[in-house]
Amino acid sequence: MTDENTGRHAVVVGGGLAGVTAALGLADAGVRVTLLEGRPRLGGLAFSFRRGELDVDNGQHVYLRCCTAYRWFLDRIGATELAPLQARLDVPVIDVGKPEGRRLGRLRRDALPVPLHLGRSLATYPHLSLAERAKVGRAALALKALDLTDPALDDQDFGGWLAAHGQSARTVEALWDLVGVATLNAVAGDASLGLAAMVFKTGLLSDPGAADIGWAHVPLGELHDRLARKALDSAGVNIEVRTRVTSISQQDNGRWTVEVPGRAIDTDAVVLAVPQREAYDLLPSGALDAPERLLEIGTAPILNVHVIYDRQVMNVPFLAALGTPVQWVFDRTDASGLTGGQYLALSQSAAQDEIDAPVATLRERYLPELEKLLPKARGAAVRDFFVTREKTATFAPAPGVGRLRPGARTKAPGLYLAGAWTATGWPATMESAVRSGTNAADAALGALGRPRPSRLFASEEAAYRNIPGDNPRTPGREPTAPGASPRGELQ
Repeated sequence: MTDENTGRHAVVVGGGLAGVTAALGLADAGVRVTLLEGRPRLGGLAFSFRRGELDVDNGQHVYLRCCTAYRWFLDRIGATELAPLQARLDVPVIDVGKPEGRRLGRLRRDALPVPLHLGRSLATYPHLSLAERAKVGRAALALKALDLTDPALDDQDFGGWLAAHGQSARTVEALWDLVGVATLNAVAGDASLGLAAMVFKTGLLSDPGAADIGWAHVPLGELHDRLARKALDSAGVNIEVRTRVTSISQQDNGRWTVEVPGRAIDTDAVVLAVPQREAYDLLPSGALDAPERLLEIGTAPILNVHVIYDRQVMNVPFLAALGTPVQWVFDRTDASGLTGGQYLALSQSAAQDEIDAPVATLRERYLPELEKLLPKARGAAVRDFFVTREKTATFAPAPGVGRLRPGARTKAPGLYLAGAWTATGWPATMESAVRSGTNAADAALGALGRPRPSRLFASEEAAYRNIPGDNPRTPGREPTAPGASPRGELQ
């Protein structure tokens, strides 16, 4: 059923993951949808651009097996095979501060039930002392016991909680922040305990395969723009890019008017899927009890450093680093289309101190650090060095942020909110963005009298189905990570 026999129309403002998800959910239920995006492309902050002959992602984005909403999104746009998951969690961690031969550790899981799936990895993790490893186990059990529905968790900081549970500064650096900074975009001391507990409980303590890592093996624009457009077109969504909304108002008859340059669009429902400060500017009076709270939601930056070498200097798809300003390094050679040499992308979260630094300063800082981290880089020529910056990449997951995040419904019937910053329970991730779009579509469909499509969010039904080698009775042969020898040495 389409608009000809339902008479229902919705406008989605914003073409990021939240907006695309909301538009697909509404269209799949037979609602006529218009998607308005101010940029010339879809995808929000998870996008690509051309630099010479290369396709460059603005930043490295990954997801986990527990990200059921984003996995649904990939399936819905026909992109699952282009952003595969690891068969089993395996993260090389190099400590630059240790002597040669003792730098490499690995965070990997076994085909065992929680929490035994990480037991061997933590027991042999060389970047912590034996006593520190033992205390990690006790803290993990305490973390698993936390009630994520307890609002008091939101007011505490994760760093203070870790210290109270015996975690040393070294343990925080070498383990908790290694994961937390990348997922929360904040160090433990600046992060809400509620959000941090959600990340670690869901990713590491819910299911053996929950933290298996997936990432796009093609440019992000191939997924979030081209394939997303194709899916939207097939669903009958009218997409208008380079179209910025100037105002939203409700008519006396309860319908809505969306103003864009040169015309007004009348509609039954509006999904506002834009950043929180833009949402504040567009919200009509009375839509939220305290709209000024949106302005209290802070933002956090992410810096991305891109280096192209004349030869291969790293033989694993990604690694994490300790004892250096470098956080995570990813090989983007094939995805970018580079045919000679190697293209590495450094993802630097919580980059408040460097987000405005000149490129020359960053080059002087990071090239020597890469040479310390990757011995083969010491004799390699740098063909190109550039940076991309997202000053407001995510909302800041500070203590107390939970009470500032609104839900999908507003007090104005027919107006809904979406965005990773809304109350999804997740930090600012692609998963949170897709979940918010689902929440907004679900709320709007109820008000429009349309049934929820059966396939919407269907991946939740089997979030961890068919995880390779994870039958504890018949465990598969332990996979060797790409670029690693059977002894676990970095090549």
